[in-house]
Amino acid sequence: FLISGHGTKGVFELLSGWRRTRENLPFKDRVADAYSDVMVSYTMTSSLYFIAFGMGASPFTNIEAVKLFCQNMCVSILLNYFYIFSFFGSCLVFAGQLEQNRYHSIFCCKIPSAEYLDRKPVWFQTMMNDGHQHTSHHETNPYQHHFIQHFLREHYNEWITNIYVKPFVVILYLIYASFSFMGCLQINDGANIINLLASESPSVSYALIQQKYFSNYSPVIGFYIYEPLEYWNGTVQEDLKTLSQGFNTVSWIEQYYQYLRVGNINATNKSDFISILQSSFLKKPEFQHFKNDIIFSKAGDENNIIASRLYLVARTSENTQREAIELLEKLRPLSLIQSIKFIVFNPTFVFMDHYGLSVTMPVLISGFGILLVLILTFFLVIHPLGNFWLILSVTSIELGVLGLMTLWNVDMDCISILCLIYTLNFAIDHCAPLLYTFVLATEHTRTQCIKNSLQDHGTAILQNVSSFLIGLVPLLFVPSNLTFTLFKCLLLAGSCTLLHCFVILPVFLTFFPPSKKHHKKKKRAKRKEREEIECIEIQENPDHVTAV
Repeated sequence: FLISGHGTKGVFELLSGWRRTRENLPFKDRVADAYSDVMVSYTMTSSLYFIAFGMGASPFTNIEAVKLFCQNMCVSILLNYFYIFSFFGSCLVFAGQLEQNRYHSIFCCKIPSAEYLDRKPVWFQTMMNDGHQHTSHHETNPYQHHFIQHFLREHYNEWITNIYVKPFVVILYLIYASFSFMGCLQINDGANIINLLASESPSVSYALIQQKYFSNYSPVIGFYIYEPLEYWNGTVQEDLKTLSQGFNTVSWIEQYYQYLRVGNINATNKSDFISILQSSFLKKPEFQHFKNDIIFSKAGDENNIIASRLYLVARTSENTQREAIELLEKLRPLSLIQSIKFIVFNPTFVFMDHYGLSVTMPVLISGFGILLVLILTFFLVIHPLGNFWLILSVTSIELGVLGLMTLWNVDMDCISILCLIYTLNFAIDHCAPLLYTFVLATEHTRTQCIKNSLQDHGTAILQNVSSFLIGLVPLLFVPSNLTFTLFKCLLLAGSCTLLHCFVILPVFLTFFPPSKKHHKKKKRAKRKEREEIECIEIQENPDHVTAV
């Protein structure tokens, strides 16, 4: 799903560049013009994708699933780039031959004459028509007749740049920014096991009931002692009490100590401690279930306890997941510094470890990737103001997706983090051509520059984002919370990018820098110089005017 957004962008941009070329040119010239118009920017955006996901595939990433995902993305980006660069360009040449020889692009048969089509039914005319008027088959710019291009040029450009529409767009952006900021203040981490389960799984019902009624207690934590200990030693007994302090314990050690105190039995040496434990304590019916918690080994006539386990349950508040993670972070360092060697474990700790790293590491990696991207764009600068507008646009889209997905009850898990990294590239992919075309335009007014930018790139952007959003529809039918999280994040990424490209940027660029007055002055100077030269020629040779 992620690679489709970038791949279709290259297809639609190259197709748009091909359609902007004149049909009466040779195929080699048309391909050269299309590639020179599109492939430079597409190479840049593909490089940005490769850098961002290449950082995720590097050894700096300590989450194996994220690393594998990013590796697959890098391979897909390379394959997609060479597909666009080679095979799709050959397809355009083949399509150009069909167009020039008036063959049908689907059925590859000769298109009938207009007189023949007029005698046929409407459905036949619709199927066999090539979309060109007979008199304008070789006009200079047939792409102007495309229905999206026609709509943008004749209707939308005039409407969005209307002076009465601009205040409403500014108000819309303020509302967008307010909700985004409000969402960014409510970000939650994704430390919830429910997010990893299928929507209709019985485990979801269990987890919800457990969180609703029994959320005052942490998961049962296994406390595993994996070395021989002198359990009969008073110092060891005090150390074990210290470690289990503050927990509700299910422990054979506590029960055995209680059993010895009640029976007034003295077991201060190894032989008495182990013999009473085996022959008396573990024989009692109420204590037989502790047999599986103690591992004995026999060396000659002596029995030793080589490992044992007990269970801990912590008292927590309503935020069980957060406190369980904090508890895990406190217990693990103790296992390294205490004299007793132990391990604490619960199956949910696997997911807590995963979520504990899901926010920090990807954010650090993506931040480092963004820094590399900014360094590259600094050396490959097209226009300083263009880079400035691009940074503002991408930041606005990124914060919008982050805030709105929080308001849509999406937590910060590995899927949402990857989608945020992808949103950065998706926004650059679509905003960069529009912004750089505007900045480098030489028309007299900003309004005319943004109109020309939308005419050049608006069709490709609209086609790509629409195809991308339609491609997300199957995700709605997958009964998985993670998949639904993917759908929400990618839907917000496409919608926010579309909003900025077609609503926010066309309005804000009309009354913010860069100014187009210097282009106007240059054109006036050139026109004045040309008029002076023409006047001199007229003075020297008056008959030359007639010849001209």
